[in-house]
Amino acid sequence: MVAAYLRYLWQAGNLHGLHSPFIYALYRDIIRHRHPAPPGTSPIESLRKSLLKSNETLTVTDLGAGSRRSNGTVRSVATIARNAQKPARYAWLLHRLILRTNARYVLELGTSLGLTTAYLADAVAQTGGQLYSFEGCPNTAALAKAHLNQLGYADTRIVVGNLDETLTETVAQLPQIDLAFFDANHRYEPTVQYFIHCLPHVHNDTLFIFDDIHWSKGMEQAWEAIKAHPSVQVTVDLFGVGLVFFRREQPKQHFILRF
Repeated sequence: MVAAYLRYLWQAGNLHGLHSPFIYALYRDIIRHRHPAPPGTSPIESLRKSLLKSNETLTVTDLGAGSRRSNGTVRSVATIARNAQKPARYAWLLHRLILRTNARYVLELGTSLGLTTAYLADAVAQTGGQLYSFEGCPNTAALAKAHLNQLGYADTRIVVGNLDETLTETVAQLPQIDLAFFDANHRYEPTVQYFIHCLPHVHNDTLFIFDDIHWSKGMEQAWEAIKAHPSVQVTVDLFGVGLVFFRREQPKQHFILRF
């Protein structure tokens, strides 16, 4: 991963040289946005601090690629909070992207402790939409639900079970997908399959966001396959996440930008 990050730094650009008006505005106003975080996110960060000090443990059902830092089924909440949650700056980026796209039907594949979920829920509450968050582990889902209730986001729908089954069933009931954050099984085949399962429900302004696109060789291969898909027009590599747009009016382009 160090080599991938160094390669990213070497290739990544900024506003200079961005000739796409769409990506220029997105980068200037959303990706590089440096205004203070909205007030609704302060309680989320307070909860994060408390979880990082927690002595609680969870018996985890892991249906994904597992953790590089935690072995076994019993894991401490503090370790999960430290290693399995997106840092605040990425979570806030997701928040801004929901508001930018006015996304109403929003999916999150991978709830974990619910911290990133809370950022999504705060934005979805402002668009008047509905957030569906998928979690394979019942114990983790129960703790996340408690956290979301505590933070005031009880309307978030947590779908518990094997994502290979629950994703297709849930998406079939939705009129469309406006935004989806893929942060579940960090392996090539499941990542591509989840992408394919969601594709029939996209529209011109749908945004897909893939987490940890440089986490492993398999994830980098999945990212390349998604970039090459004929339905995809524009992709943005921010190293920690990758953005996928389907805007037919845009020429097919790939950007690597500093975040």
